[in-house]
Amino acid sequence: MSEKITSMSDVRLFFHRNERPIYFISATNFNLAGMDERVPHFKHINYIDCFDGRHPNVFVPSEQPHPEFEGIEDINNYMLQHKEVIDYIKGRGGDPVAIFLMFDEKTEALCEELGIEVWFPSAALRERCDNKMETVRIGNKAGVPSVPNVLTKVDSYEHLIKITQENGLGTDMVIQTAFGDSGHTTFFISNEAEWKKYADEIVKDPEVKVMKRINCRGGTLEACVTKCGTVVGPLLTEIVGAKELTPYKGGWCGNEVFPGAFTEKARITARDYAYAFGNQLLKEGYRGYFDLDFLIDQDTDEVYLGELNPRICGASPMTNHAAFAYADAPLFFFHLLEFSGVDFDLDVAAMNERWKNPKYIDSWSQLVMKHTSDTVDIVESAPESGIYRMDADGKVSYHRFDTHRLAVESESEAYWLRITGPGDYRYEGADLGILITRGRSMTDDFKLNTRASNWISGIQAFYKGRPLGAVQELAEPAPTAGAFKIL
Repeated sequence: MSEKITSMSDVRLFFHRNERPIYFISATNFNLAGMDERVPHFKHINYIDCFDGRHPNVFVPSEQPHPEFEGIEDINNYMLQHKEVIDYIKGRGGDPVAIFLMFDEKTEALCEELGIEVWFPSAALRERCDNKMETVRIGNKAGVPSVPNVLTKVDSYEHLIKITQENGLGTDMVIQTAFGDSGHTTFFISNEAEWKKYADEIVKDPEVKVMKRINCRGGTLEACVTKCGTVVGPLLTEIVGAKELTPYKGGWCGNEVFPGAFTEKARITARDYAYAFGNQLLKEGYRGYFDLDFLIDQDTDEVYLGELNPRICGASPMTNHAAFAYADAPLFFFHLLEFSGVDFDLDVAAMNERWKNPKYIDSWSQLVMKHTSDTVDIVESAPESGIYRMDADGKVSYHRFDTHRLAVESESEAYWLRITGPGDYRYEGADLGILITRGRSMTDDFKLNTRASNWISGIQAFYKGRPLGAVQELAEPAPTAGAFKIL
């Protein structure tokens, strides 16, 4: 298509006729699951085979010796140097494009060597924006407030108390370090004993965010910076710190999307803030997909900026399969459009106004299940990816293999994407998989509901493992608690 794209039908037609190979290279296909069904020549290159070789658009190379992975960037760099991956990409020809969840300068260099174009802002810019201190500063420029805070070096508990007293932050506080998953790098401190638990992590950083603790609910919202303005998706609730799902207090473990999840004031404020923040990101040189976490004060309904994820993230499957994604287009289409080089001029304001309507939101939940015990074993059997059913008594059974959540027909069914499978280590914090259901997983006071609890225990019951002591020879060391996340 050589003509300028000016409408949603033009956007859909452009991607319907896509001939350029686009690869999502990551540990799993989770973050952009289903995008291969909307965009021809879109393929997933993954390290983990969630589908036992049965997904038509997922390529998983055979395991090769490699140094221990310290992050998802290492996984991607390993795959970009894997002969089977290189042969797969070259064998399909064309002018290849790569999309990543996480990448670094080495990833960029490997892609350049292979003639692959990376459709994201540079790793250096993403890292700068990803710094939680920088997020506060960008928000301040955009007029998007954070919870009352101070950005400072903290040397001791006495120093911390002095800082909080001088800045009116109270004695019950939250401290965040610059980078990392909120479950690992957000510390709740109200006394010296709690300080001592986390002191080593806090004092080593040249600057941390010390903020007042508020009675809040978490929300997350994805958006996309384009030359026509910032396209804003729906505000999703966040499931945080549920002990049935994660061992980490404050750790993200799922989302819900449904009409009425937030007050109209909070929902509109968050959307306005996301639009303003995205426009400021454009001034910082950033364009494309991003995610903002918000904190909604339950006592005042005030909305505060939480964190920035300058990338796709765990909420992306929810956003890109919301009702508006089928009425108009997935939000990620606008990211691809921005980097495609095609000429487009879209009425972003009208689109944002349309997507505010609750009819563009239907009700779904996703539960991200981790191994919550402080034990390590090797998995002997695990629930395969596909459709599961729950009977009237709450008993869960496997129904059939599938690759897509849209196969879920009712609230008595769920789609399970397995991550930890037979032969894998099961250790504290290991990602077991993601369960996606229609309807809600939480009560109105944001505790897991009975249906969600039944799903969790039902899926976990399919896992069987053997202790490490029963293993005569380990091929590699078992991971430790707190290993990096892959979603």
